[in-house]
Amino acid sequence: MSLFAETEKSNFEQVLPLAARMRPATLGEFVGQRHFLGEGKLLERLVRADRLSSVIFYGPPGTGKTTLARLLAGESRSRFRQLNAVSSGVKDVRALLDEARDRVATAGQRTLLFIDEIHRFSRSQQDVLLPDVENGVVILVGATTQNPFFTINSALVSRSQVFQFQPLSDEDVRALVQRAANDRERGLGKHEVMLDDEAVEFLVEVSDGDARRALAALEVGVLSTTARPVHFTRALAEESVQRKAIEYDATGDAHYDAASALIKSVRGSDPDAALYWLARMLEAGEDVRFLARRVVISASEDIGNADPQALPIAVAAMQATEFVGLPECQLALAQAVTYLACAPKSNAATVGIGEARQDVREGRLIPVPVHLRDSHYGGAKRLGHGEGYEYSHNAPGGVAAEDYLGVEREYYRPTDRGFERQLGERLAEIRAVLRQTRQKDA
Repeated sequence: MSLFAETEKSNFEQVLPLAARMRPATLGEFVGQRHFLGEGKLLERLVRADRLSSVIFYGPPGTGKTTLARLLAGESRSRFRQLNAVSSGVKDVRALLDEARDRVATAGQRTLLFIDEIHRFSRSQQDVLLPDVENGVVILVGATTQNPFFTINSALVSRSQVFQFQPLSDEDVRALVQRAANDRERGLGKHEVMLDDEAVEFLVEVSDGDARRALAALEVGVLSTTARPVHFTRALAEESVQRKAIEYDATGDAHYDAASALIKSVRGSDPDAALYWLARMLEAGEDVRFLARRVVISASEDIGNADPQALPIAVAAMQATEFVGLPECQLALAQAVTYLACAPKSNAATVGIGEARQDVREGRLIPVPVHLRDSHYGGAKRLGHGEGYEYSHNAPGGVAAEDYLGVEREYYRPTDRGFERQLGERLAEIRAVLRQTRQKDA
């Protein structure tokens, strides 16, 4: 290598951010994702058997998708080529595929084609990849932060293994921060960094499993401090961290996952978790009308008659949201969400209407009993409509021994929680009276 080449390489390395310099050189150095890369797990087995085919890496930023793609190129003895779906078109894809075919023909070497943000490729761009993915000319590694089953051509997904990346664990981030602080060749070791435990724990906490964010804060803090050795305190860590942008697409996967977490937290009677997910969606710019609708639905779906006040409170929050808007409507939504979370729970009404509609859909249709049919028009009496009907208000207790369905069905089964316990006791008495008619007819 020439002197100029060495100088150029050194210059490029100097401007690389710490996270890039600390990228692992081997799979052994790779941190995290043991659920598919650990010993005996699927991706590890594919690499060990030299049977790596096309894969899709799906997960949040800073979890190692790009790094692992580079390492897999080395493990599979393939040439690494990279495209970004935002800035590349069909012409770029075709050129790289032509190059990959030539490489196989002349050197017998495959190409690992890494496409970042592959979900941004159009359907036609994704279709261009299919033939060479199928015949093994390229090992496609597509990286995406969006659910591939929603955003990527189903034909491409069906030909690929999908590996879901998880945020790095606290232990993983902690190890990376300490390694970067001590490494004298690639890290910040030459700056003599003394890490306070509180500072490390702060970086671990705010990184939210994103290694790049933790390492970026560490680098800013160290390089902006003139004193040597560098005493990296919690205060310095706090000054070096940027507010993390919330990954959220109001029409995509994150939207539905956050909404699901909110409703399940309410259903699970955890007001603290419910408030967090509500705050997460508000901070991300979620439509407050959508939130209000979900709160109203939850009041009936998960609480129902166990607390009859739940639905009026939810509806009031919805009306307040429409009336006052942001930011004040967050107070009404928070009040409703915490009330619903703490309320006794019942899905008896939800289950009941589901079973009744299922009967109707499956053709178990019950004719309206003659005595219940409309008798307010001329000729109704000649047909016998309304004959034998007993007016409930004239019966003892307001419940007449009447058959309102014609067959034995019990769709509504009250729980023993909250107000529904009282309803259940009353319903048992009511049903005993109603059964008298069927027993008499029998």
